[in-house]
Amino acid sequence: MIFCVEDDDSIRELMIYTLNSVGFEAKGVVCGDDLFSALRTEKPQLIMLDIMLPGEDGISILKKLRQQPDTSSVPVIMATARGTEYDKVTGLDLGADDYLAKPFGMMEMVSRIRAVLRRTSPADALRTLHVGALELNPETYTVLVKGERVQLTLKEYELLRIFVENQGRVFTRDRLLERVWGMDYTGETRTVDVHIGTLRTKLGECGGYIKTVRGVGYRMEEGV
Repeated sequence: MIFCVEDDDSIRELMIYTLNSVGFEAKGVVCGDDLFSALRTEKPQLIMLDIMLPGEDGISILKKLRQQPDTSSVPVIMATARGTEYDKVTGLDLGADDYLAKPFGMMEMVSRIRAVLRRTSPADALRTLHVGALELNPETYTVLVKGERVQLTLKEYELLRIFVENQGRVFTRDRLLERVWGMDYTGETRTVDVHIGTLRTKLGECGGYIKTVRGVGYRMEEGV
Protein backbone atom coordinates (compact mmCIF):
# COMPACT_ATOMS: atom_id res chain seq x y z
CA MET A 1 0.00 0.00 0.00
CA ILE A 2 1.25 3.47 -0.95
CA PHE A 3 -0.15 6.48 0.94
CA CYS A 4 -0.40 9.65 -1.17
CA VAL A 5 -0.58 12.79 0.97
CA GLU A 6 -1.72 15.53 -1.42
CA ASP A 7 -4.38 18.20 -0.91
CA ASP A 8 -5.02 18.84 -4.62
CA ASP A 9 -7.89 16.48 -5.50
CA SER A 10 -7.02 16.12 -9.19
CA ILE A 11 -3.33 15.40 -8.54
CA ARG A 12 -4.11 12.97 -5.74
CA GLU A 13 -6.63 11.02 -7.83
CA LEU A 14 -4.19 10.87 -10.75
CA MET A 15 -1.47 9.52 -8.46
CA ILE A 16 -3.80 6.83 -7.11
CA TYR A 17 -5.02 5.93 -10.60
CA THR A 18 -1.46 5.59 -11.92
CA LEU A 19 -0.24 3.50 -9.00
CA ASN A 20 -3.23 1.17 -9.22
CA SER A 21 -2.74 0.77 -12.96
CA VAL A 22 0.85 -0.48 -12.51
CA GLY A 23 0.02 -2.95 -9.76
CA PHE A 24 0.35 -1.01 -6.51
CA GLU A 25 -2.43 -0.41 -4.03
CA ALA A 26 -2.76 3.27 -3.14
CA LYS A 27 -4.73 5.38 -0.69
CA GLY A 28 -5.08 9.15 -0.79
CA VAL A 29 -5.20 11.52 2.18
CA VAL A 30 -5.32 15.30 2.17
CA CYS A 31 -3.49 16.37 5.34
CA GLY A 32 -1.35 15.26 8.24
CA ASP A 33 -4.28 14.48 10.54
CA ASP A 34 -5.75 12.12 7.93
CA LEU A 35 -2.36 10.47 7.42
CA PHE A 36 -1.80 9.70 11.09
CA SER A 37 -5.37 8.44 11.37
CA ALA A 38 -4.77 6.06 8.44
CA LEU A 39 -1.46 4.93 9.96
CA ARG A 40 -3.27 3.72 13.08
CA THR A 41 -4.96 1.01 11.00
CA GLU A 42 -2.39 0.23 8.30
CA LYS A 43 1.36 0.53 7.77
CA PRO A 44 2.16 1.42 4.14
CA GLN A 45 5.09 0.31 2.01
CA LEU A 46 5.86 3.95 1.23
CA ILE A 47 4.46 7.45 1.71
CA MET A 48 4.34 10.10 -1.01
CA LEU A 49 4.31 13.33 1.00
CA ASP A 50 3.66 16.80 -0.35
CA ILE A 51 5.41 19.60 1.52
CA MET A 52 2.74 22.27 0.97
CA LEU A 53 -0.34 21.00 2.83
CA PRO A 54 -3.21 22.64 4.71
CA GLY A 55 -2.45 22.87 8.41
CA GLU A 56 0.74 20.99 9.27
CA ASP A 57 3.32 21.06 6.47
CA GLY A 58 5.16 18.05 5.06
CA ILE A 59 8.45 18.83 6.80
CA SER A 60 6.79 18.78 10.21
CA ILE A 61 4.92 15.58 9.31
CA LEU A 62 8.15 13.91 8.19
CA LYS A 63 9.81 14.83 11.48
CA LYS A 64 6.97 13.15 13.40
CA LEU A 65 7.10 10.06 11.17
CA ARG A 66 10.80 9.63 11.87
CA GLN A 67 10.34 10.12 15.62
CA GLN A 68 7.65 7.45 16.00
CA PRO A 69 8.91 3.84 16.25
CA ASP A 70 6.07 2.43 14.12
CA THR A 71 6.80 4.75 11.17
CA SER A 72 10.49 5.56 11.56
CA SER A 73 11.49 3.08 8.85
CA VAL A 74 8.64 3.69 6.37
CA PRO A 75 10.16 5.09 3.13
CA VAL A 76 9.06 8.64 2.33
CA ILE A 77 9.32 10.54 -0.96
CA MET A 78 8.79 14.29 -0.61
CA ALA A 79 7.04 16.33 -3.29
CA THR A 80 8.52 19.82 -3.40
CA ALA A 81 7.81 22.94 -5.42
CA ARG A 82 10.37 23.36 -8.18
CA GLY A 83 13.36 25.42 -7.07
CA THR A 84 12.84 25.12 -3.30
CA GLU A 85 16.34 23.91 -2.49
CA TYR A 86 15.91 24.51 1.23
CA ASP A 87 12.91 22.14 1.45
CA LYS A 88 14.79 19.42 -0.45
CA VAL A 89 17.84 19.63 1.78
CA THR A 90 15.76 19.83 4.96
CA GLY A 91 13.64 16.86 3.94
CA LEU A 92 16.65 14.71 3.11
CA ASP A 93 18.37 15.74 6.34
CA LEU A 94 15.29 14.67 8.31
CA GLY A 95 15.28 11.24 6.70
CA ALA A 96 13.31 11.52 3.44
CA ASP A 97 14.37 8.78 1.03
CA ASP A 98 13.94 10.84 -2.14
CA TYR A 99 12.15 13.89 -3.50
CA LEU A 100 10.26 14.90 -6.63
CA ALA A 101 10.03 18.46 -7.89
CA LYS A 102 6.48 19.48 -8.86
CA PRO A 103 5.07 19.27 -11.42
CA PHE A 104 6.34 15.74 -12.01
CA GLY A 105 5.30 13.06 -14.49
CA MET A 106 3.34 10.11 -13.18
CA MET A 107 5.70 7.52 -14.66
CA GLU A 108 8.66 9.34 -13.13
CA MET A 109 6.86 9.00 -9.80
CA VAL A 110 6.39 5.26 -10.37
CA SER A 111 10.06 4.87 -11.27
CA ARG A 112 11.20 6.72 -8.14
CA ILE A 113 8.86 4.67 -5.93
CA ARG A 114 10.16 1.40 -7.35
CA ALA A 115 13.76 2.55 -6.91
CA VAL A 116 13.19 3.54 -3.28
CA LEU A 117 11.40 0.28 -2.51
CA ARG A 118 14.26 -1.72 -4.03
CA ARG A 119 16.74 0.26 -1.99
CA THR A 120 14.86 0.08 1.31
CA SER A 121 13.34 -3.42 1.13
CA PRO A 122 14.81 -6.17 3.28
CA ALA A 123 17.52 -8.17 1.55
CA ASP A 124 15.23 -11.16 1.04
CA ALA A 125 12.21 -9.19 -0.22
CA LEU A 126 12.83 -10.12 -3.85
CA ARG A 127 13.86 -13.70 -3.32
CA THR A 128 11.97 -16.55 -4.91
CA LEU A 129 8.42 -17.06 -3.67
CA HIS A 130 7.15 -20.62 -3.23
CA VAL A 131 3.71 -22.19 -3.28
CA GLY A 132 4.00 -25.96 -3.27
CA ALA A 133 5.88 -26.99 -6.43
CA LEU A 134 5.51 -23.50 -7.88
CA GLU A 135 8.34 -20.94 -7.73
CA LEU A 136 8.14 -17.30 -8.76
CA ASN A 137 11.16 -14.98 -8.84
CA PRO A 138 10.06 -11.30 -8.76
CA GLU A 139 13.57 -10.12 -9.61
CA THR A 140 14.00 -12.12 -12.81
CA TYR A 141 10.31 -12.49 -13.71
CA THR A 142 10.70 -16.24 -14.01
CA VAL A 143 8.22 -18.96 -13.03
CA LEU A 144 9.17 -22.59 -12.39
CA VAL A 145 6.93 -25.61 -11.92
CA LYS A 146 8.85 -28.54 -10.43
CA GLY A 147 12.04 -26.87 -11.58
CA GLU A 148 10.88 -26.44 -15.18
CA ARG A 149 10.52 -22.91 -16.53
CA VAL A 150 7.04 -21.87 -17.66
CA GLN A 151 6.64 -19.12 -20.25
CA LEU A 152 3.90 -16.65 -19.31
CA THR A 153 2.62 -13.47 -20.91
CA LEU A 154 3.01 -10.27 -18.87
CA LYS A 155 -0.68 -10.29 -17.84
CA GLU A 156 -0.50 -13.94 -16.81
CA TYR A 157 2.65 -13.24 -14.78
CA GLU A 158 1.05 -10.24 -13.07
CA LEU A 159 -2.03 -12.28 -12.19
CA LEU A 160 0.12 -15.07 -10.78
CA ARG A 161 2.27 -12.72 -8.75
CA ILE A 162 -0.82 -11.16 -7.14
CA PHE A 163 -2.04 -14.60 -6.12
CA VAL A 164 1.36 -15.84 -4.89
CA GLU A 165 1.98 -12.72 -2.81
CA ASN A 166 -1.51 -12.89 -1.29
CA GLN A 167 -2.08 -16.59 -0.66
CA GLY A 168 -5.53 -17.30 0.72
CA ARG A 169 -6.88 -13.84 -0.13
CA VAL A 170 -9.91 -13.73 -2.41
CA PHE A 171 -9.81 -11.31 -5.35
CA THR A 172 -12.93 -10.34 -7.26
CA ARG A 173 -12.78 -10.22 -11.04
CA ASP A 174 -13.24 -6.44 -10.94
CA ARG A 175 -10.33 -6.07 -8.52
CA LEU A 176 -8.09 -8.19 -10.74
CA LEU A 177 -9.08 -6.14 -13.79
CA GLU A 178 -8.17 -2.97 -11.90
CA ARG A 179 -4.83 -4.32 -10.63
CA VAL A 180 -3.64 -5.97 -13.87
CA TRP A 181 -5.37 -4.17 -16.73
CA GLY A 182 -5.81 -0.73 -15.15
CA MET A 183 -8.83 1.27 -14.07
CA ASP A 184 -9.48 2.56 -17.60
CA TYR A 185 -9.91 -0.93 -19.05
CA THR A 186 -13.30 -1.14 -20.78
CA GLY A 187 -13.46 -4.89 -21.43
CA GLU A 188 -15.57 -7.47 -19.60
CA THR A 189 -14.69 -9.46 -16.49
CA ARG A 190 -14.73 -12.52 -18.77
CA THR A 191 -11.21 -11.41 -19.73
CA VAL A 192 -10.05 -12.46 -16.26
CA ASP A 193 -11.65 -15.89 -16.59
CA VAL A 194 -9.96 -16.49 -19.94
CA HIS A 195 -6.53 -15.52 -18.60
CA ILE A 196 -7.02 -17.62 -15.46
CA GLY A 197 -7.92 -20.61 -17.63
CA THR A 198 -4.80 -20.19 -19.76
CA LEU A 199 -2.64 -19.65 -16.67
CA ARG A 200 -3.95 -22.83 -15.04
CA THR A 201 -3.19 -24.81 -18.19
CA LYS A 202 0.38 -23.50 -18.41
CA LEU A 203 1.03 -24.24 -14.73
CA GLY A 204 -0.03 -27.85 -15.14
CA GLU A 205 -0.82 -29.52 -11.83
CA CYS A 206 0.09 -26.29 -10.01
CA GLY A 207 -2.75 -24.61 -11.88
CA GLY A 208 -5.05 -26.24 -9.37
CA TYR A 209 -3.66 -23.94 -6.69
CA ILE A 210 -5.81 -21.16 -8.20
CA LYS A 211 -9.22 -21.78 -6.70
CA THR A 212 -12.51 -20.45 -8.01
CA VAL A 213 -14.65 -18.83 -5.31
CA ARG A 214 -18.10 -19.10 -6.82
CA GLY A 215 -19.92 -15.84 -7.22
CA VAL A 216 -16.90 -13.87 -6.00
CA GLY A 217 -13.61 -14.47 -7.84
CA TYR A 218 -10.37 -16.37 -7.23
CA ARG A 219 -7.77 -17.15 -4.58
CA MET A 220 -4.53 -19.14 -4.42
CA GLU A 221 -4.17 -22.03 -2.02
CA GLU A 222 -1.62 -24.85 -2.03
CA GLY A 223 -3.03 -28.24 -2.97
CA VAL A 224 -5.40 -29.30 -5.73
